[in-house]
Amino acid sequence: MASAALATWLTHEINALQINAPQINFPSDIKTNIEMLLRWIHFLAGITWIGLLYFFNLVNVPLMKELDAATKGKVMPALMTRALMWFRMSAALTVLAGIAYWEFIVGADVHNAQSLGLNPSHGLVMGSFFLIWTIVWGILYAILIPGKGIFDNGAFVGVVYAVVVAGAAWLFLSLNTHGWESNRLLAIGIGGGIGWVMLLNVWGVIWRIQKRLIQWTRDNATNGTPMPDKAKAMARQAFLVSRANAYLSIVMLFFMGAASHYPIFGK
Repeated sequence: MASAALATWLTHEINALQINAPQINFPSDIKTNIEMLLRWIHFLAGITWIGLLYFFNLVNVPLMKELDAATKGKVMPALMTRALMWFRMSAALTVLAGIAYWEFIVGADVHNAQSLGLNPSHGLVMGSFFLIWTIVWGILYAILIPGKGIFDNGAFVGVVYAVVVAGAAWLFLSLNTHGWESNRLLAIGIGGGIGWVMLLNVWGVIWRIQKRLIQWTRDNATNGTPMPDKAKAMARQAFLVSRANAYLSIVMLFFMGAASHYPIFGK
C-alpha cells in the first residue's frame, strides 16, 4: 500500500512538473537568428564603446589635468593605448552590426510596401543615409580645423553641431517619408546616422591625433624629447571632438530607444 501510494504521488508530481514546465522554443529560421545575433553584438559592443567614451570625458580628462608631466608620461601611453584599442574597435563593431541589422528593417519595410502595390526605394534610404551623415561629419570636422578664435570655443562648436545635426535629421526625414517607412526605419536612420558621424570622429580625428600624442608623450618621458608645438592644438581638437561625441551619444541613444518604444515618426 505504501509503495503504491508513493508511486502514485511521484507520478502526480512528475505530471505537475511537466505541465508547469516553461515552454522554450528557439526560432529555427536563419533570418531571425541572424537578426538576434546582430542586435546582441550591437548591444555588447555599444556598451563597451559608449562606456569608454564616458570614461574618457568624465574620468580620464579631469584626472590627466591633475598629474604632473613625469607621472603623465608613465600613465598616459599605457592607459590610452589599451583603452583606445577597445574604444575604436568597439565603435566599428557597434556601427557595422547596427547597420547590418537596420538593413533587415529597411528590407522588411520595402517588402511590405511592395505587397501593398507601392514602389518603395531601398536605394534612396541607404544612399541618403550614408551621403547625408558623411557630409555632416565633413562639415563638423571643417569647423574644428581653424582651431583658434571662435572655432576654439566649445559653446560655439556645440551650437554648430546641434544646428547641423538637426538639419541633417530633417533632410533625412524629408527624403524618406512616403508613408511606407516605419518608425524603426526612420528613428534608426537618425540615431544610426549620428552613430556613423561618431564613428568617423573616432577613427578620423580622435585616434589619428591620439596615437601621435601617445608617441610624443612616451618619447618625452623616456628620452626627454620636447613635445612638438602643435601637440597642444591637436590635443584640444581631440578633446572637442570627444566631448562632442559624448553629447551626440545622448541624442543617438534617444533615437535608438525610440525606434521600438516611442513611435514619433508613425507606425
